[in-house]
Parts: sequence; C-alpha cells; structure tokens
Amino acid sequence: MSAIGRKGTPALPVSKGCKGMWSRLAPRRSKPFFQGLVASPASSRHVRAMPAIAATSTNATSSRKGHFVLLDGLRGVAAIMVVLFHLFEPFSGGNPQLQIINHGYLAVDFFFMLSGFVIAYAYDGRWGTMGLRDFAMRRLIRLQPMVVLGSLFGALMFAMQESSVFPKIADTTAMQLIGVMLLGFVMIPLPKSADLRGWDEIYPLNGPQWSLFYEYIANFLYAVGLRKLPDRAMAILVAVAALALIHLLVFGPRGDLIGGWALDANGIRIGMTRVMFPFFAGVLMMRLGARIRVPHAFLVSSALLIVAVSLPRFGGTEKLWLNGLYEAACVILVFPLIVAIGAGEKAADGPVIRTARVFGALSFPLYITHFPMIYIYTAWVADSRPSPAGAAIVAAGVLIAALTIALLSLKFYDKPARRWLADRLLRVPR
Repeated sequence: MSAIGRKGTPALPVSKGCKGMWSRLAPRRSKPFFQGLVASPASSRHVRAMPAIAATSTNATSSRKGHFVLLDGLRGVAAIMVVLFHLFEPFSGGNPQLQIINHGYLAVDFFFMLSGFVIAYAYDGRWGTMGLRDFAMRRLIRLQPMVVLGSLFGALMFAMQESSVFPKIADTTAMQLIGVMLLGFVMIPLPKSADLRGWDEIYPLNGPQWSLFYEYIANFLYAVGLRKLPDRAMAILVAVAALALIHLLVFGPRGDLIGGWALDANGIRIGMTRVMFPFFAGVLMMRLGARIRVPHAFLVSSALLIVAVSLPRFGGTEKLWLNGLYEAACVILVFPLIVAIGAGEKAADGPVIRTARVFGALSFPLYITHFPMIYIYTAWVADSRPSPAGAAIVAAGVLIAALTIALLSLKFYDKPARRWLADRLLRVPR
C-alpha cells in the first residue's frame, strides 16, 4: 500500500500492503473465469478434524484439497478497502488524524494472518513428501507472476506520475527505471539511496510490494524450522510476537502500524513486527482448529473487518498510545475472531459462496496492480486541487479501472502463467 504517514508530502501515500498473505485459494469450479488460486493439502499431526469446508478446488500450485472460500472472500474485501483507503489518502494532507478509512493499512496485517492460517492448512501435513525446494517453488509460482506484472505496470506508468509530491521522478533516467524494474521482478529491496520518487520505498515502482517481501520472510521462517514447533512452543512464539506488537504500538513514537516499506532499522523493525504475530497466530489458529459458526458468516465477518479498519483515529495527537491500544486490539483480538468466523462456514455453494469466490480470485491481482494508478491519482489531486465532486468521479473511475485490470490480469496472465510454471517446475505430484 501506499506510504502512509509521511511528513512533508501534501498527498500522503499509505501503508502499502495489504500481501502478505497472498496464499489465496480461488476455486476451480464450473465457472472457468474464476478458476482457482489454491494452496496445497495438509493432513498432519497439527491438523485437527475440521468442519466441512466451503469448497474444493485445485490450481496450478496445489493438490486437490478443500479450502476456506470465505477466507478468500475476506481477502477480497480487505483488498477493496485498501484501494478505497488509498483513494481517500491524498485528501488527508499527510495528517493521519484526518485520514478517512483511518486504519486501512491494518488490512496488511489481516492479510498476514490469513496467509499463516492458509499456509498451515495447505502445507503442515505435506513435509513427508515435499521438500524446501518444492515449497519454495509453489510459493514463487503463486506470487511472483503478479509481482512481475505489478512492477511492469509501475514502470510503464512512471512517466505519468511526475508531480511535486514525487520530487525525484524528474531526475530519473531510463536506465535507472529499467534497473529498478528488473530488481523489483526478483524482489530485491532497494536502499533509500536508490529510491526513484522520494518516498523511501524499497519497491518505488509498486509500493505495496513491500508486504510481499515480509510475506516471503515469514514463509521462509515457517519452512526452515518454525513449522516444526509443537503447539505449545508456537503459542509462546505468538505471545512474544504479540508483546512486541503492543510495545511498538503503545510505547512507539507513532501509536499506529504505519510503516515497513523503508530499508532502515526502523522500517525493518516495523515490518518484522507486523508480520510475526499475525502470520504465526494464523498458523496456530489453524492447528488448534479455531472455528466459530455464526449465521451469515461472510456478511458478519466482512462487516467486522470493514468497521475495524474504518473507525476514526483514537486519542488525537496528545494520546497516541490510545490509538495504539485500539490497533493492537484489532490485530490481536478482532482479526483472529474474523478469521475464525470465516473458517467456520460449512456451506459449499450458494450466492454468498459464489461472491466470496469472485472476491478471493480478484484479491491479489487487485492489491498488487492498483497502486501505480494511485500514484497518478495522488499526483493529480496534489497538483490540481479538484473539487470534491470532481475527485469523486475520478476516484470512481480509478476503482473501476483497478478492478478491470485485476480481472483481465487474472484471466489472461496470472492463471495461465502459474499453470505453465507449475507444469515445468513442480516435482511433487499434483
């Protein structure tokens, strides 16, 4: 997501992210357009007996296994909230107190929790037949095609983003742009000295890519050792990570979780703190069988998520710790509740399930491709100072364009690319 909370920029970009967690599972059912983005199976000592799961699908990187369609749908809801958050952000004037959908950057932390839950479900029971190489290939096949496309979009749209809020763009050469794009293709984070726009982003062509960087780190830690932890040890790890999160939020200088996209000590601390608790809390929830059954689960869980990220900031400038407490409560208490409700749904079909499938299928393409257009939109708002009515019309156009690009990317690029790569790179039978 955007680089929220940066001082001195008239139209402040916000937390990019909302990825980590992009191990989504869209189904391969009768409607070919939204065939699936799934993870792989698991039947391990960690996986408890669980209720009937909402749908079954396979995709280019997974074996046949039922998965949690409502969790996919919630990822889509979160991705849409990210886009809306970024569309409102230029009007905050760089002041997080004025931001509409004020806690929208927390969608990133929600993504991380979903990712941990789904990764544990998909892979915990497969390590007897799958090695690190196959796990890495599956994750790369799942995520990298759209990462490459997002960086390519960022490069193609870069010349249209020149503005007073991006002071370095005017001095960027074509060779610098191509070099940064190619490094973005392979997830090499950039130091501040290599930033192309002045926002200190590790991926200046596509800001939200920062969350994928930490998603990969969490995946790596899980694969090389933390997956072996018994439930009690995992619970201790999660508790320590929760304390680190609370310390950052309540005793830190900001009172929020804005940050993680800069390659410096503070940025790395924020990024690692943001990923460690939600990702491994998601793993632990999956292993402990955290499920809550409620009527209208998708509507209830979506409403909880939307309200949680949309409430105004708490405490003002005098009591930053109060906002920190709220955000800690969201990540540590509310998000696990939402995930448990989404995982508890048993329905296998119906209008709500079909809607969740569509949301889930579009979520990652939407998240990882929308931000180059947000750069252009932010520059336009900062330099043109449009009327509210004019801005609303353009914002609606940006949202429609983002959804359309996500849809086309999914159908004509992402799914075919993943299928092609899986056929050539995966050794484990599907």
